[in-house]
Amino acid sequence: MLLVLLPVTVLLTVTAVTAVAQWREARTLRDFDTAIEVSFEISEVSDAVARERIAAVEARLSAEPDTLRERSRAQRTTDHALRRAFEETVGRTESDDAGMLDAVRRQLHALRVQTGTGSLEAQIVAQRYENIENKVLDIVSDLEAGRPTRASGRAADAHIAMLRAVAAAESERAQLAILFHAPGDGHATAAAGRWTELEKAQLRAFQQTASDELKAELHTAIFRAPGRAVRTARDLVADPRPRPADWPSYEDWLSESEDYADALRGIRDRAARELDETAHRDLRTTRARTFTELTVSLVVLALVTFLALALRRSITRPLGEVSEGARALSDGDLSYDIRYAGRDELGDVADTFRELRVTSERLASEIRDMNTAIDAGRLGHRADVDSFDGTWAQLLGGMNGTMASFAAAHGRRRRAERELEGIFNLSLDLLCISGVDGYFKRVNPAFEHTLGYPVRTLTSRPYLDFVHEDDRDSTRAAMALLASGAEVAEFENRYLRADGTERWLQWSARSVPEEGLVYAAARDVTESRRAALEQAALRRVATAVARGVPPSEVFATVAEEVASLLGTASAVIRYEPDGGVKVLGVAHARADEVEAACLTRREAAVRTIDEVARTRCAVRSETAVGAPIVVDGRIWGVVVAASLTDPLPGGAESRLADFTALIATAIANADSRDQLTASRARVVAAGDASRRRIERDLHDGVQQRLVSLQLELRMTETLVDDPSSELARQLDHLAKGLDDTFQELLQVARGIHPSVLSKGGLGPALRALARRAALPVELDLGFARARFPEQVEVAAYYVVSESLTNAVKHARASVVTVAAEERAGVLELLIRDDGVGGAEPDKGSGLIGLIDRVEATGGRLTVTSPPGGGTTLSVRLPLTPPGAAPTAVATGA
Repeated sequence: MLLVLLPVTVLLTVTAVTAVAQWREARTLRDFDTAIEVSFEISEVSDAVARERIAAVEARLSAEPDTLRERSRAQRTTDHALRRAFEETVGRTESDDAGMLDAVRRQLHALRVQTGTGSLEAQIVAQRYENIENKVLDIVSDLEAGRPTRASGRAADAHIAMLRAVAAAESERAQLAILFHAPGDGHATAAAGRWTELEKAQLRAFQQTASDELKAELHTAIFRAPGRAVRTARDLVADPRPRPADWPSYEDWLSESEDYADALRGIRDRAARELDETAHRDLRTTRARTFTELTVSLVVLALVTFLALALRRSITRPLGEVSEGARALSDGDLSYDIRYAGRDELGDVADTFRELRVTSERLASEIRDMNTAIDAGRLGHRADVDSFDGTWAQLLGGMNGTMASFAAAHGRRRRAERELEGIFNLSLDLLCISGVDGYFKRVNPAFEHTLGYPVRTLTSRPYLDFVHEDDRDSTRAAMALLASGAEVAEFENRYLRADGTERWLQWSARSVPEEGLVYAAARDVTESRRAALEQAALRRVATAVARGVPPSEVFATVAEEVASLLGTASAVIRYEPDGGVKVLGVAHARADEVEAACLTRREAAVRTIDEVARTRCAVRSETAVGAPIVVDGRIWGVVVAASLTDPLPGGAESRLADFTALIATAIANADSRDQLTASRARVVAAGDASRRRIERDLHDGVQQRLVSLQLELRMTETLVDDPSSELARQLDHLAKGLDDTFQELLQVARGIHPSVLSKGGLGPALRALARRAALPVELDLGFARARFPEQVEVAAYYVVSESLTNAVKHARASVVTVAAEERAGVLELLIRDDGVGGAEPDKGSGLIGLIDRVEATGGRLTVTSPPGGGTTLSVRLPLTPPGAAPTAVATGA
């Protein structure tokens, strides 16, 4: 059988190798044939680009309607050729010729846009078109580069050479058209000579590879009338001193050069046909040879195969029966019997397989007995090794060893399960096994201790029933993630205890999708989250105090933090010396409260406030809790938290007391600052009142007395008969002294408190200051209201007055700008001078008094005074003075 199979195999190998080689050769020829067909279409693009170039050059040299129409027609022809070439190229070549054609199309479009605007010279237009045509010719050269045979290679070289010769002739045509249109251009002359040499070089290459018929046609085209005219024009260009009368006309040159180019194109087309015929001929020859050789190989193969089939009856059938028996035995089918019983080598093989089947049946029986023992839990069962020899005995011995190891591992597993059971039940963390159906399959006792439900309740209801309703969507999303096979770590949600309180649990879980189970462990992080929330609330309160926000905002912040921590309404209340209470900050947990709930909460809050004052300890009263605020050993106030309708959770009073103890210092600091601000405001107000009283006393007393004395003195002057006497002079001197004294007293009274400020308001007072100033003052008053609060008007007036005085005395300024604007409940002042700068409030200047006055009203004054850069005062005065904000009553907590 091997002697038959060996020549068949060799023959098949030779046939396959020959077929593959011939198939590759035919495929190469077919690819080349396809490539030249595509190259013929792309060469049409080269012709179209050349014609468009000469049309564009003509239009640039002479923008007549005819030349413009000819350019448009040439552009349409080029677009049509590009479209056909692109369609022919797509999907027919392995290279990215379609992409290169698309790039050519984009470059051509850009060049047309520039040519249409007339921004390019004719020489540049011709050069740009030449670059595009060269790219097209490069594509054609790449397509015809795969030369499978010598004949097709020579034909392709001839075709490419003629393509480039035509391109050179077209380029020369454009250059000489420019030259003949404007003689005397030496650059164009040099360029035209270059294209002549390139055309000659390409024609010499064409003559080396083209057929004799094509060479004869080329000779005829060169030496006929158009060719002679072109050579004459070339000689004229090459002549360094041509006569003007010898120059051909522009139109004659275009016509003659076009005829010459058309003749070259005709030769190029015939060269293309020869290339196409050569490629087709090579392809047909290869296919015919392949078919003949393959037919001969198949005939020989059929003869050899017939010989093998003839030998099958005597050799192949017994071998097939033995093979089937071996395959059945390997598949575990011990019922197959080999019937062949010859007395030759094949008969011996058949007897051996029959003995192997009997041994396999005995071995299978021992394995079945061992499996039965394992299923029954009889791990001491062992196979009968002594009834087998060799490898079979070793196999059964290994099975006995495996049985012994399995028995030992089973004992260790039982011990590990008992240990794991102990850890599962004793763990303080919550351990569970849940199913993807939404039920707990098993939970440890920590679940019962943490949530307050018995194990039977936890495993009989969906676990989402125990999850807080706000966290159920996120819990479903986490379970969907686990069901997909992912792991979940540090996932947190809220569970509801049996008493209605919330517990925060942090989960880590891993799923076993093939079993539909999720193994999870949870940790109760409720206290740590509460501690974190309290610390964050303390930071926010401390930040508010450190930023210097108004005390009312600090108290409101404390109330909001308590309401947020306990989920209730809350209030910060101060005990007054007269036995009353004052609400400093209020926060409501919900806005949709009903009247009955309000009354209940108010009554509970009042009882809580009284009870805290009496016991000085944290107190719970139905739906309200309170914790005292102790400062310096005395009870300062109370923080009250009241629920709307639901009872407060257990331990709420202790949580409130701990939090209140931590923020007591911040509340005391805010209250002290509030009292300090109020006292400063009262001091400033008292000073302003004293100024007004002094100004009024001066106006009503001393000023009126001086006016009366002036009138009496003037009447006395009228009684003197001689105006030139010494008495008249003394009386006049006294009258002038009284006038000066009155003016000085008037200035003093105005400096104490200007009457124009009391009567007309801030606007007229600032205008009066500007008029009396010793230097120019530019006012920009951008507020509409006539009057502001008296404290604000006085502070703004004295800040401007002091700034003008400083600008005159110290800054040596030439001009001062004062701008005032009301914005968002604040009066903003900006006072700027162009003086020497360098003002430093920290060194005891008069600016300190201004800062104190502004801050006493709850405002802020900022001084910017770089040396040599002038001084700028920025003032913000709140229109609502400190302590004027309305406060809520105690029962509103």
